[in-house]
Amino acid sequence: MSLLDAIKYSVVQGHIDSSSKFPKDMEGKDGVHELTQQAIDSGISVEDILTQGLIPAMSIVGKRYEKNEIFVPEMLFSAKAMKSGLELIKPFLTEDSDLILGTVIIGTVQGDLHDIGKNLVCMMLEGAGFQIEDLGINVTAQKFLEAAKNNPDAIIGMSALLTVTMKNMKGVIDLLRANDLDNKVFIGGAPVTPAFAEEIGALGYAKNANQAVREAKRLLGVAA
Repeated sequence: MSLLDAIKYSVVQGHIDSSSKFPKDMEGKDGVHELTQQAIDSGISVEDILTQGLIPAMSIVGKRYEKNEIFVPEMLFSAKAMKSGLELIKPFLTEDSDLILGTVIIGTVQGDLHDIGKNLVCMMLEGAGFQIEDLGINVTAQKFLEAAKNNPDAIIGMSALLTVTMKNMKGVIDLLRANDLDNKVFIGGAPVTPAFAEEIGALGYAKNANQAVREAKRLLGVAA
């Protein structure tokens, strides 16, 4: 198995590094962290590591999740494994802007303190080649606005887990438009629906992290 195939396999299995106890049958073996470092040291390009190792692995993980072949815990392990490799190649990625698909500003809206889904979306988007500006939880419309002003080409992702907080998504979009910013917006979260997205003027909707990647690519005109 080549190093790139080993990285891909380890991400799919969710094996972060040699100290990771998940999955049990890979305990003590090199994980994504060690394998990515080996690939860098052996002269494999970061583009190949990203496009032949990390990204296709997370694509497999996302499809398995949508088919209910794996669930959130396994998906999180895979996302963390991917992130451990991504952190090693990130310094090189910032030098090569051609490898960055685009920027996504993301946050959980004001009044909502839930972040598991949002964090998973962030990791999936990073694994797909996006640059992420994570605003965190309980994010005010003003904070979204300031981030958009600093990056007018970015798309904006908003998350909410509560019916009472998802209404704040409209306030963010209204504030953006009132300030003549046309950042494309997509939304997600348990109570959110495609009809609600259309109603408030969001251009995209994602019911899970894998769909969020597809929506981000669609909104930026990037091939899926």
